[in-house]
Amino acid sequence: MNDMRQMTSLGRSIEDGSFAIIDEEAGPVSFPTAEWQVVRRVIHATADFEFKDLMRFENDAVAAGISALRRGCSILVDVKMITAGLNEDRLSAYGCKVHSFISDQDVIETAKQENSTRAIEAMRKAHRLGLLDGAIVAIGNAPTALIEVVRLYREEGARPALVVGVPVGFVSAAESKEAVLGIPVPAIVALGRKGGSPIAVAILHALLLLSTESLS
Repeated sequence: MNDMRQMTSLGRSIEDGSFAIIDEEAGPVSFPTAEWQVVRRVIHATADFEFKDLMRFENDAVAAGISALRRGCSILVDVKMITAGLNEDRLSAYGCKVHSFISDQDVIETAKQENSTRAIEAMRKAHRLGLLDGAIVAIGNAPTALIEVVRLYREEGARPALVVGVPVGFVSAAESKEAVLGIPVPAIVALGRKGGSPIAVAILHALLLLSTESLS
């Protein structure tokens, strides 16, 4: 495998040791091998084994994500924290570009005028620009962004290649994830209130590593 982790030998040894501990403590799992690679990286990022029971994969999500990355898809994120956590070299190897519109001035102004949220308006802007179709959409913070992606799918024909729906929170977080599971789109979600930008980053990095394995 072409190792994309960009670590020293010691760092790689520490990470491999961590995954070995996770595999041992997790015990038997029902996930297919590729899906478990995603789940264990989420556990690695959080030290929270509950994600073993929370993660859901729908409509060949892992395969869809790998295919999209290898096509050089756009990656649309709800907050810049996800962008900061992603490895630019890994993405550039496929020609992928990350987009985040939540801090754009036009998005802020429209959200105020419409009594909306910046996250909603950022997704709408992405759709207007034609960036949703064929993209990986990664939502780690804003349930309203995830709900809007579902609406855009149902009402305006948006067709993302994969939705990573892991917003954290108490208001609409769990409901937004259930909404994604209600549409026929490849999706990776963490049920309930748990989630966050680090989870989204972990999932994307897992998909990047799997995409490299599939080429070896």
